[in-house]
Amino acid sequence: MYCLDCTNDSFCSLCLSEHENHRTIQIRISSYHNVTKVDEIQKYLDISSIQTYVINSSKVLFLNERPQSKPGKGFTNACMVCYRGLAENCFRFCSIGCKVAGTSGVFQKRVKHTTNDSDNSNNSSGVENNSSGAENGNSNLQSLSPPTPQFPPRSLRKRLRKGIPHRAPFS
Repeated sequence: MYCLDCTNDSFCSLCLSEHENHRTIQIRISSYHNVTKVDEIQKYLDISSIQTYVINSSKVLFLNERPQSKPGKGFTNACMVCYRGLAENCFRFCSIGCKVAGTSGVFQKRVKHTTNDSDNSNNSSGVENNSSGAENGNSNLQSLSPPTPQFPPRSLRKRLRKGIPHRAPFS
């Protein structure tokens, strides 16, 4: 649970009585990403240009941007901030975080890399420098929710487990 009126940390459902007359929303986790139900958040925010998703028969919104490593296939419309494919042309953003970043004055549009690798080495961050955002030092945007825990990558084996069978030596 999170209180929009108090600027404190999140709280558990047992402490809800302390925030009885406050505007509260419940932050859930779906596929390692923070989401909130559309019914709860639309009372407080304009979510008209944000893509909604149905997860477990509930309409939800993602709180933070979810960038893709590869461009999606078959999408004609993409998020204005992270270029994630969107289902319909009426949506402009994939999450609340992308809408905040896209409508703020310090927004820096990312460059799609479709050229050869030599161009990627010149601009390894994938972000085009915007003079107004870079000079003000406001290029880092705060996350709307606590960070999702990152899991360490699986270790890759140096050799395959299966090979040529060898008998144990006789003693």
